[in-house]
Amino acid sequence: MEPILSDGYHKKSDDICEDVCGGKTSNSPFSMPRVGCILRGLDMKTFIFLFMIVPIGIVGIYFHGQKVTYFLRPLWQSPPAPFIEMTHYYHENISMANLCKLHGWGIREYPRRVFDAVLFNNEVDMLKIRWKELYPYVTQFVLLESNSTFTSLAKPYFFALSRDQFKFVEPRLTYATVGGRFQKGENPFIEEAYQRVALDQLLQIAGIDDDDLLIMSDVDEIPSRHTIDLLRWCDDIPEILHLQLRNYLYSFEFYFDSKSWRASVHRYQKGKTRYAHYRQTNYILSDAGWHCSFCFRHISDFIFKMKAYSHTDRVRFSHYLDPKRIQDIICRGADLYDMLPEEYAFKDIIRRLGPIPHSYSGVHLPEYLLENADKYKYLLPGNCRREG
Repeated sequence: MEPILSDGYHKKSDDICEDVCGGKTSNSPFSMPRVGCILRGLDMKTFIFLFMIVPIGIVGIYFHGQKVTYFLRPLWQSPPAPFIEMTHYYHENISMANLCKLHGWGIREYPRRVFDAVLFNNEVDMLKIRWKELYPYVTQFVLLESNSTFTSLAKPYFFALSRDQFKFVEPRLTYATVGGRFQKGENPFIEEAYQRVALDQLLQIAGIDDDDLLIMSDVDEIPSRHTIDLLRWCDDIPEILHLQLRNYLYSFEFYFDSKSWRASVHRYQKGKTRYAHYRQTNYILSDAGWHCSFCFRHISDFIFKMKAYSHTDRVRFSHYLDPKRIQDIICRGADLYDMLPEEYAFKDIIRRLGPIPHSYSGVHLPEYLLENADKYKYLLPGNCRREG
């Protein structure tokens, strides 16, 4: 005998649609009579929620989910421990002995040798500005170039193609190339680590030795020359010291903070010092140079960098690479990836919302840049248009 439920419905055969619609419906859950019956049983609020609110929410998450995650970051991630910031003293008319004393350091009888080592992608102009800035105090320039980006895209040896521009460093240059591994789909940071290990080996070829000064930073992270001169002359400086750099985006017109910290200077130790681009100490020297991110002459360079960048996942939509969009964003000082600021407090996120304000200060910029302002006009305030 077939059991009957307390409300009168048969367990196997009875259907709520019979009660709503007053008749027998098809057994198929997707038949038109049954679907129509279910819709008639929904009230207006439920209908709006299912067919308007839910789809809009899904589309919103697809396009803006990353923004929501970044905005809620203070809820799920604590900030790293703060650096111990060291006061930086400098004036061109103060003797090196007095400058070292102001920092609590002694003065050496002779300066340390300095090695500047970089991985090179395609930043030809920034490399020249960097090397001209550091040239008076660098013993050996060390540059490694791959035919692969960190994201395993094939690329030319851009430095080799532009080498004629760098004849001024040839007597002090150790240059090598390394073949990319071209592992499609691999985490880009693995290829990046592989190239940094190769740079360690190139430093040995360059002749680095114990207590030599080694600069570890990306091409666009440029220490000021007086910073390096100070560290090569002063005794008892920390074995590892991060450099606080002024952050600029697209050019020296868009200054947004002084929180760049990845650049570092090391008193080299054989068997211990490894080339890296992460936090290696708690000490940081204040106001030690410039970090000009995405400071390119050509729109095509922006597109190439966005594809080659280790954070290539930020290019979420193909229209991000549209040249007209990129040009508009450069002139507004907005974000190429349409992302929220990477901050750990709501007040900092809110404070940095929107485009970066324009700056019209050209004070304390790299000397070579100002000496060749016509050549590098696109990097100076008021010149946001890029070559096609």
